[in-house]
Amino acid sequence: MKNKVVIITGASSGIGKALALEYGKHGAQVIITGRNEAKLEEAKTELVAANITCQAIVCDSSSEEQTRAMIAQVVQEYGGIDLLINNAGISMRSMFENVDLKVLKQVMDINFWGTVYATHAALPYLKESKGGIIGISSIAGYRGLPVRTGYSASKFAMNGFLEALRTELLETGVHVLTACPGFTASNIRNASLNSEGKITGDTMRDEEKMMSAEEVAQRIYQAFEQKKKTLVLTFQGKLTVFLNKWLNGFMDRLVYNTLKKEKDSPLK
Repeated sequence: MKNKVVIITGASSGIGKALALEYGKHGAQVIITGRNEAKLEEAKTELVAANITCQAIVCDSSSEEQTRAMIAQVVQEYGGIDLLINNAGISMRSMFENVDLKVLKQVMDINFWGTVYATHAALPYLKESKGGIIGISSIAGYRGLPVRTGYSASKFAMNGFLEALRTELLETGVHVLTACPGFTASNIRNASLNSEGKITGDTMRDEEKMMSAEEVAQRIYQAFEQKKKTLVLTFQGKLTVFLNKWLNGFMDRLVYNTLKKEKDSPLK
């Protein structure tokens, strides 16, 4: 990855920032994006302090215009793109019958359309460099999760998009990896939206028992280097995908009972 140009969306915290550290320590020139300028600059300061070549660009992934402008800026300043990591994402927590549908649209705009916008804008340059695309998806893209209908829908859409694109690009030299962490210690649950679209600012799970964002980043780096097509993380995640394929009725009840135990769960 020495001097390779790597764009990571949604990289001001969590898995995105951990990926910036991971790729940066392997010599990549890292460009991080995010909506919050202050948090983005904090992340950049941390990366630079770790002797990582880094640039921060404020960009709302749900905006096609801002995303295309970001890609154009990177190409103008660096001459091309070697790797695009679509990490920007947001979650939600609400029963579907109670949710304002604008919440589902917002989640789709960031998680799915954000991936589409960045990939479409970067693809010509990635084909030139025979580079790669990584999509940070979720186990929720394999197994629908109650109280997270919009989030699951966005990740199923993301998985399907990346699989189809991977097949389209089979003869181009561009590698596509879909990475699906299980529950990971990051701030995505703290930043999840409630039924009205307001940020909850709280997590409903025990973060200490989860895989760290740093370990997730290391596993993703290794998977991409090994040219894997998909990466499903944690034993629980792998088991969930396997059982859901063969015993989906059993999994309906298991997932329901598991998520019913979450803090302040609306499931009864």
